Amino acid sequence: MEIDIRELENYQQLAHDGAQSAADSLSQLTGIKTNVQITNVSLMSSTDLKQEFIGSEFAGVSVDLNGEISGEVALAFDEKGRRAITDKLVPADDPEKKKSSIEEVGNIMSSGFVDGWANYLNARIKSSPPTYIEGTGTDVLPQSATDGDGHLFVFRSRVEAGDGVDNAVDFRILLVPDSTSLERTMQPKTAGGISFEKLEVFTDMTKEGAEKAATNITSMTGIDTAVNVSRLTLVPIEDIPKAVGSKRYVGTVMEYDGKISGFLVILFDQPSGRAVVDSLVPMETDEQWGDVEQEALKELSNIMTSGFVDGWANVLNAEIKHKPPQFVADTGASVMNPVTARIGDTDDHAFLLDSSIETNSDQVFTCQMLALPRRDELEQALDDLLVENSENTRVDPEELFKQQKNGD
Repeated sequence: MEIDIRELENYQQLAHDGAQSAADSLSQLTGIKTNVQITNVSLMSSTDLKQEFIGSEFAGVSVDLNGEISGEVALAFDEKGRRAITDKLVPADDPEKKKSSIEEVGNIMSSGFVDGWANYLNARIKSSPPTYIEGTGTDVLPQSATDGDGHLFVFRSRVEAGDGVDNAVDFRILLVPDSTSLERTMQPKTAGGISFEKLEVFTDMTKEGAEKAATNITSMTGIDTAVNVSRLTLVPIEDIPKAVGSKRYVGTVMEYDGKISGFLVILFDQPSGRAVVDSLVPMETDEQWGDVEQEALKELSNIMTSGFVDGWANVLNAEIKHKPPQFVADTGASVMNPVTARIGDTDDHAFLLDSSIETNSDQVFTCQMLALPRRDELEQALDDLLVENSENTRVDPEELFKQQKNGD
């Protein structure tokens, strides 16, 4: 299947507009102020999508779609958001009425979201009556998003609402189109489409690189780590700093050049960064992030990056070199702003490769690896991927990695 990336950008904007329409409906119904934080389209495995939702309580509605776009839409409020809405609409302690209010709000919001798609496509999209959903984590995900082990495109919007902590509302809209309608609507209108199978290969390649990086962390620090989520996302460049957020991090920014050029950002939350440095520098120092600590973190990041980028180079059969890492200690948005400014000099959208590394033990540990390749170079690299070894655009990721490992 060939994907028209420019059309995918249009759909990303369409999803944003639909989310804004849903957010506006929420404001009109409840009086709660809303703000669409970010909308993107991600290619990820169903396993990684399920991992994103584990551990949180949600309530909302799901809707089945048929027509030009077929698939499922899920609109889910987190527990705090659900309470904020029901307290506005149903002051009395009536569980059934509170449930009905979520159904009503979800129905109106999802309808506005779907209508935007129908108007853009100039086609009719039939939606089923909304089904109330409630549960922990994956219980609220569309069924099509949890079946099987393949990759899927997921359109996601995250909206924050409220004029204060007590009224904070966080809800997510997910559209999971089925493969048939996706192939029909994403068919390239001109030459230059990207093979969906090659996007899958690159996504798997990125996850394998992140797993190598996690292994390197464990080898150097003794902290047991594993890749939690890995995804390839098409996102407006201006939204990337907002996606990383205002949380404070320590880490590194590294530039790489070759067949693909761009940036790799490695961010540890403050406790994780401290734990890593303490394991690498077995001595007391007077400064929290002095020269010794910074050098230790840069050394680790350099080794993590080598395993990550070398995987790309092997699969793409090309040389990719990375420059020495630069230490950073700031909010996520502040770290990403200068990076996106450099990437954004040629385009308004970017492919963001986002891998989250965490620990399965009781020790708190989180690390994000954010790769921002230049989009035109990535598209060309994907177009060249294994052309000399394949008679068509279909590529088996497992077979590809087998070839790579045999060549090491």
